[in-house]
Order: sequence, then structure tokens, then C-alpha cells
Amino acid sequence: MKSPLHRIYFLISVAFVSVLILACNRVQPKPKEKEQPSQPSAIKVQINPGGPLLLTTGTASFEVEPSGYIQAFLLGEGKRLTLDDPKPGQPADSDYLVHDGKEIHFVLEFDQAKVLESMGKLGRGKHIEIPAHALGLPGVNVQRTLTVEAFDDFPNLLLSTVEYKNTGTSDFAVDRAVEQQHRFNAKLADAKAKPWEMWSFQGSSYDWGKDDMYKLTRTSSQPNAFGEAVKGGYGGGIPVVAFWTATVGEAIGHVETLPLTLSIPVKVDSDSRVEAELSIPAKTTLKPGETYSTPRSFVAVYGGDFYEPLRMWSGVLQKEGWNLPKPSSEAYNVSWCGWGYEFNVTPALMEGTIPKLKDMGVKWATLDDRWFDTYGDWNARADTFPGDSIKTMTDDFHKQGMLVQLWWLPLGAEDGEGKWESHKYVVSKVVQEHPEWLILDKEGKHGRMTRNLAALCPAVPEVQAYYKKLTEKFIREWGYDGSKLDNIYSVPMCYNPAHHHKSPQDSVNAVADVYRTIFQTTRAIKPNSVTQSCPCGTPPSLAWLPYMDQAVTADPVGATQVRRRIKMYKALLGPESAVYGDHVELSTMDRIGNNWREHGEDFASTVGTGGVVGTKFVWPELGPKYKEVNLTQHKDEVWKRWIGLYNSKMLSKGTFLNLYSYGYDVPEAYAIQKDGKMYYAFFAPSNVGWSGEVELRGLAPGTYHVTDYVDGKSLGTVQAVSGKTPRLSANFKQHLLLEVSQ
Repeated sequence: MKSPLHRIYFLISVAFVSVLILACNRVQPKPKEKEQPSQPSAIKVQINPGGPLLLTTGTASFEVEPSGYIQAFLLGEGKRLTLDDPKPGQPADSDYLVHDGKEIHFVLEFDQAKVLESMGKLGRGKHIEIPAHALGLPGVNVQRTLTVEAFDDFPNLLLSTVEYKNTGTSDFAVDRAVEQQHRFNAKLADAKAKPWEMWSFQGSSYDWGKDDMYKLTRTSSQPNAFGEAVKGGYGGGIPVVAFWTATVGEAIGHVETLPLTLSIPVKVDSDSRVEAELSIPAKTTLKPGETYSTPRSFVAVYGGDFYEPLRMWSGVLQKEGWNLPKPSSEAYNVSWCGWGYEFNVTPALMEGTIPKLKDMGVKWATLDDRWFDTYGDWNARADTFPGDSIKTMTDDFHKQGMLVQLWWLPLGAEDGEGKWESHKYVVSKVVQEHPEWLILDKEGKHGRMTRNLAALCPAVPEVQAYYKKLTEKFIREWGYDGSKLDNIYSVPMCYNPAHHHKSPQDSVNAVADVYRTIFQTTRAIKPNSVTQSCPCGTPPSLAWLPYMDQAVTADPVGATQVRRRIKMYKALLGPESAVYGDHVELSTMDRIGNNWREHGEDFASTVGTGGVVGTKFVWPELGPKYKEVNLTQHKDEVWKRWIGLYNSKMLSKGTFLNLYSYGYDVPEAYAIQKDGKMYYAFFAPSNVGWSGEVELRGLAPGTYHVTDYVDGKSLGTVQAVSGKTPRLSANFKQHLLLEVSQ
């Protein structure tokens, strides 16, 4: 039982840390003078005394209206295209704060704006500071300065941040800050469209299986929480929401390299417009003279689909210090997973597949969930992997020229509460020996993460050292060639006073440190290893995205999600990144009660989009329980054919080209450039098939031979002429995969 003194100490600690800023530092030091470029930026800046401020690049313009609303325009062919539709009247700004439950809006003072040339990590650009005073609220002694930045290397993107300074003589509470508030209207781009009729990407890790990108409806609404763990154990996410039509798109988000805890809610409002904003739970109090600065946010305008803003966002983060590693050469090889046998797989079942895997040309095998005794301890189960059989099995695969991954889930530990599937939790040894490592919530209870596990705090140095030691055991001692890190999202904020955090956000920020440790330790031991990271059923987290060799489409619900998510990762990680299409069996799924029936064989959705092929078949065939994953004679023929096709083309190593807009180019299409050839993949909009012409975009002028490389059938030649896209008559039911060469 805790002593009264301990309880008082804990409550005081909670009260203290709760007033600290959760998303960024409350008190900001004065920024250093920006490095002056040798040549001025090509971006044009025009400031009218009463507003607006206009920044113009070669492809976009951004207007800061007198109200404070930031409006973005795509320039081209003499047109200014936008989705921004600021609400008439006041207030209609993009940034404001909430104090004592009331919104405080500001009036920009354009006559005092400062325009500076700048040169920094993002290159040459313009830096503009605009002061503002509170609107119509006497006694509110807060000064605001809006800073906007545009860069020559990112002409379709505008960055902004806001500083609030307490100029009064008493404390000032900031409940919440709002940035990049926008009101979008598809009708501005298409007079025939309803205001909400646009496609959207929403990058929050929100709920298993939910579409990451979809066409909005009249009732669309999503909270989009980012950073810390949310209900169900999800969390993290890519802090970007994007919207697009056939001609123009816009996106907002933040470009901090830490997984800040905030939200970007999206909803279709009563006036049918789409509202979106960054909502930042500041929860801080400014003493006289102190300042609070919001995270660095952005608005981007573009032509095309979600690929464009995700590519821009990733490009900015890479300039800011995100180092995306080149995938291991082994990350592109076909993988088989033992999950077909589910929780009680044995070495005999795993090794029994080796002859078939070799026959098919499969290089990887994955030992999946429940080989272990206890979450957190990660020792082999005595009933299914007795003695040193978990290592012996790996040695046997190696003798056959195959590589093996090990499934595990970092940061979770059993604390005797609850269960997962048939596995009732005990108190793990790591929790028994180091209860002080656990994340505690505001009430002093164990913070919980995915699978209702207690969470070890990644900000504790001893926890990071523990995961380094575990990785060394798996890779060096047991001989595994990499990890399948599964069900990885985020962790709760930590209020454990024993950790002496500067902010409860420290635990969320430190998730990256643990995954960096796992990745770097693995590579140091085996340079050709593969670390795969799977945020089951949701988008990934910016915290761990740079620390893996292979992304995964993460339990896709059907082939459509396979294709969308491969494209998403190609935007985030690069056009030659290794993206595992997950088990092909997931490409067709039917819901049966609370469960899913997985019976797909759509290899085309992975092969044609540049993904890495995978499967979880059971062989030799077992009983009715394994009906959907048994490798029947039919499947044997299909699997062998497609795996052979994948290995011969290896399009996953090609360069993904974003030449088609999802949702507006019909049929759905993808393009990959490899070895001097172009590869196209077209997918019918429904099972009724497609009959018509397809466009072969991205070809230089010349004559090209077209082959259906699945059936090995010549489709004749096409002529590419400058300024004109060649078309090909096509008739197909599900997909058409083409190789185009001169």
C-alpha cells in the first residue's frame, strides 16, 4: 500500500506536469537570426496596407486575408484553382486561441509586416512576420505574431506558425490553439459538384480496417487524433489530411519531426462545406512576458491525389532531419508467413512447408504470433517450442537457403489484467522486476496500449537498453534475420513521477528511440536483415516510420486497400521503397459476425503497383479449420505462376510514378519505370469489368510495343507523340498489367 506522503507527492507531480505544454515547449527562446541567402528567393511578395498579403511562386499563390484566413491557389494555364471558401463575415481566420472556454480572434497589422529573405534547411525562401492584436476584447493583453514561410524548393506549400505573448501583468491561460482552419468547397473546382464531393486522405491511426482515403459524403466526420495512444490502443498516425478533386487539391498538417499530440478534425458542416483545422491542446498558462508558439503547420495546394501532399510532407521532414534508410536488398523478396497455422504453430509445421517454399521461389519465412510465453518477456513457449527448438528451426531454414523473421510487439507487457484471444495475462517477469518502468496515467494506474497491455515507458533509458538486449537475443543468439514488428501504434502519455519527465508527452516522443534501437541493432548484427513494421489496419506513425526496411499494407481489408496503401507508402518513403502487400489471402475478405473470412488470390494488386508479394498458405493441406488457407491444387498453380512472375519482373525495385489521380482517372491506374521499360496496371471499377481505352502516360515520343505480361500476349504497338498521350483499346474483367518497351 502506498504511503500518504507518496500519494501527496504523486498528486503534486501530476498537477505540475499537467500544466506543461503537451505539443511543444511553452516558453520559446528567441530564434536565431536566419542565414541570409547569397541570392534572393524567386518568390514574389506583395503586401497591401489593409491586406491581403500575397506570396506567389511559379506554381502556386497564397493569400493571407485581412481576416487572417490563408487561402491557397494552384496556378497553371492562366487559371487560379482553389478549394478554399472562407465564410463571409467575421471571424474567418485560420488561427485563433481559446481562453477560459472563449475563442479569441485577432486583427492582422499588415502595415507592420516584416519581409525577410531566408536560407535554412528547406533552402532559399521568404520569411514574413505579421503582428496582430486581439479583436474586440478589451482587457485581453495578448499579442500575436503570425509567421509564414515559402520556399523555392517547395513551391506548392506554405508553412506557418503563431506566437502568442502575454503582454499583461497577470497570468493568462491558453486552453487550446487552432491553426490552419480551412473551409473547402468542391464546387469552386467543379460547378456541377456538391460542396462535399471530393476525395480525402486522413492519416490518423483511428480504427482497424477503416479506409485511409475515401470519397466524402454529406455526413462525413472524423476526429483524427494524432500522437498518443487512443481508445483501442491505436494512435500515432501521419499528421496530414488531404482533399482533392479532378483539377485541384489541398492539404493541411504539421511538419514537426515529433509525434505531437493534437488533432486535425474533419467534418462536413451544416452548410455542406468541408471544415478542417489543427486543434492543439495547449493547456498552458503564460506568466507576464512569456510566449507560446504553435507547431509548424502547413497548407499545400496541388494537382493530383493524396500522393502529392504526402510526398511534399515527407520531403520537408527529410530536410528537417528525417533520415529514411535505403531498404535492405532482401526486403524485396517474397515472404511466406506461418500465421496460416494461427496461434499454436510448431517447428514441425513451419519446417514442413520448406519444400513447397523452395519450389515456389519464396525466400522468407515468418514465425508469427504466440511462439512466446509472455508479452514483455519474450521467451519461447515450452509447450510449442521446447528447449532450443526456436533456434534449431531457424538453423534448419538457413541450411535450405531461406531467411526467417520473428514476430514480436515492443513496449507491451503483461501485468495480470485482462487477456488477448485465448491468452490470459499473467504478471510478466519484467513487470515483477521493474514496475518502475511502466507508464502511469493521471490516476496513477498502468497506462494501456494495444491488446490492452500495460506499456513500458520508452523514455526510460533502461527500457531502451532492455529492447536492445532483446533484439540482440533474437538476431544474434537465435539467428533470426529480422523482425516483424506488429500491432505497433503509439503509447499513452506518461505521468509516472519516478521518470521525471519534462512533459507527459515525453513517452510519446520517445517511441522513436525504441524503434531506432531495434532497427539499428538489427542492421549492425546483420546488414542484410529486414525489419518490417505493421500498424495493423491503420496508417503508420511518423515516430517509427524512418526505422524499418519494409513497410506493410497492414491487414488490408481487400485488394483496394492493398493498392491504396502501397501508393501511400511509395509517397512517404520514396518511389523505390519496399512495401509488403501483406498476405494475398487478405485481398478478398467477407465479414462473418465479428470475424473475417480471408480467401483472396489477387496478386495483381501487389505486383502491378510495385509491392512485395506475400502469403500465409498451409501445406500440406489440413482439416476444415484451415479451409481458406489450405494450398489446394488450384492455389498451388496460381501461387506458383504469380510468384514466378513477381520474381522475374521484380517491379517492387522499380520507380513508382504518380501519373494517375485516384478517384478520378478511370480505370484506376498505376505506372512503374524499370530497366528502360514502362509497366502499367489497370484495375476495373467493378466486377463487371472494363471496356474502352486506357491512357499510357509518361512515355517519351516514339513507337512502343505493348505486352500483357501476365498472359504473355502481344497487344500491338502505340505511337507516343509530344503533347499527346497514346491510348490503347482494352477489354478486361479485373485487371490488365502491361509492359511497354521500344
